[in-house]
Amino acid sequence: MRMADRIRARLESALDGAEVTVIDDSARHAGHAGANEAGESHFNVRVRAPAFAGQGRVARHRLVNGLLADEFGKGLHALQLTLLAPGE
Repeated sequence: MRMADRIRARLESALDGAEVTVIDDSARHAGHAGANEAGESHFNVRVRAPAFAGQGRVARHRLVNGLLADEFGKGLHALQLTLLAPGE
């Protein structure tokens, strides 16, 4: 399974009712620090989830980074996150 699919599946399963979009942006970072041979290292992730209601930006980022911690050990290098609660 590709990393983008694993990221999407992990977030959808952990965040009930989440709308998740994952874009692999790795090709734009080829040759940069953190790029890997598989070409799956940099992602833009947009999540709208009820779980983010009442949470600040830092708490949202910590939650998502924690959910994806094992992917960082598998070559994930960078995430650009847009994390929204419903209505935002």
